[in-house]
Amino acid sequence: MGQADMHIHSIASDGTASAAQILEFAECHTSLDVIAISDHERIEAAIECQRLATERGGRVEVVVGEEVTTRNGHVLGLFLQHRVRRNQRAEITVAEIHEQGGLAIVPHPFSAFSLGMRRSAIMRIHQSTDPLVYWDALEGFNPSTAGRYGRTATARLAAELGLPLVGNSDGHTLDTIGDGRTHFPGSSAEDYRKAILDGTTTGSCVDWGLVREAFIYSRQVRKQARDVVRWGRRTVLRDGTPRDLGVPIDQLRLQQDREVNREAGRPGPRPMATAAERGEAGEPPA
Repeated sequence: MGQADMHIHSIASDGTASAAQILEFAECHTSLDVIAISDHERIEAAIECQRLATERGGRVEVVVGEEVTTRNGHVLGLFLQHRVRRNQRAEITVAEIHEQGGLAIVPHPFSAFSLGMRRSAIMRIHQSTDPLVYWDALEGFNPSTAGRYGRTATARLAAELGLPLVGNSDGHTLDTIGDGRTHFPGSSAEDYRKAILDGTTTGSCVDWGLVREAFIYSRQVRKQARDVVRWGRRTVLRDGTPRDLGVPIDQLRLQQDREVNREAGRPGPRPMATAAERGEAGEPPA
């Protein structure tokens, strides 16, 4: 059985390690076969990690992910080709993920601590008649307080909706990578995708506990303090200090050039389905 951790945060958002450090740790200190960096609203580190993994030809395969903030909570997008915009209705976010061939997963459902999606929003998407608006899986195993909060309810809902469960670490530090994981037939990223579509995944995690979680958060706070200092130098002193995304400047520029070219040929925003088209007449606006 293959093992995957597809919800890892890097220094590009609120994590504490660079793309290169995450890949090295996964290769040398875990038994994971597939990983995804899924930063909040960013994919630069994920693209860099995937590039490094391909270039080095190591054991671990890397998928591009993003934890997207929607008006209804967080959505985990995997197998992405480009960044998904934040603060849209969840239906639009899920559709945009599927339009680029990705998977849409609910991370830490029901969590009151980290924008976990409520049952009503999950059900609204599950019941949508739009062929691009549906869930691929629910994250049922997550070692953080946010993940533990709704674990039992998530397992019940997955059984009710016939959706597979996955496990992820939601790791923000190197030593937490792999503490939550998905088990699937095969070992490759495409095997992982197929297992989710076939509903043959299982999950597991090692809960952190409050003491360890407090230590993890203290490292995040120190990292965020460094970010604030860099922001002050960049915006107040205007000394050219860039934001540290954990990606070499030359690779970051290449990514930015590709994104500019993609945006130049991008069509307008996807129109929101009407209530009648969703089969949800009378639904209040978000």
